[in-house]
Amino acid sequence: MKRREFNALTALSTAAGGGALLTGVPAQAQGGPVEGRQYQRLATPVAGSVPGKVEVIEFFWYGCPHCYVFEPTIEAWAKQLPADVVYRKIHVAFRANVKIHQQLFFALEVMGKEAQVRPAIFNAIHRGNQSLLDVDEMAKFLAPLGVDPAKFKETFKSFTVQSKCQQAEKLQNQYNIDGVPSVAIGGRFLTSPAMAGFGLRVSEEELGQRCIAVANYLLPMARKGA
Repeated sequence: MKRREFNALTALSTAAGGGALLTGVPAQAQGGPVEGRQYQRLATPVAGSVPGKVEVIEFFWYGCPHCYVFEPTIEAWAKQLPADVVYRKIHVAFRANVKIHQQLFFALEVMGKEAQVRPAIFNAIHRGNQSLLDVDEMAKFLAPLGVDPAKFKETFKSFTVQSKCQQAEKLQNQYNIDGVPSVAIGGRFLTSPAMAGFGLRVSEEELGQRCIAVANYLLPMARKGA
């Protein structure tokens, strides 16, 4: 979902039946992923957070319908990554309602609860019609999931969370992220379901699988510093 196309892209998805996207550009018929189409090479490489490891980052937003569809695919892939690859998620902050979800993400991460409650958050927003845009609403929602409401509110407003949000926004800008979900590989490459499905009209699940295939193609290149 593009920063500038949140509403338009959601409308396109709905018009296509909720499960297909059309880019309107011919796809690569043969061969591997093509730079500039299925992936981008960063003009300036970004240093990883763990020396000696290939870092994979998914940039996402709880409220993005495409991130919701992509979630099971990328999480299943992440569990199978080799030992020299580290994977993490970064919640973007394109605008005010996305920013508050970013605070939610990092508050839960600091509390060690984010991965545990993420499926419930996705389902609440995309299937339960809950916005989760108010800290009291968040605390009430999270309480039955084992998150202490008072501790959550304290953490949500903490300096630690504010610092993490600032660091995430800096990283988002370094990678020039203008849409989610996006997958950064080794600080050198960027792909996404939309890029990986360049020119194809296929289901969002298929776009996700194609994105993973591109990511697998890029991992050896990232190892070599290509």
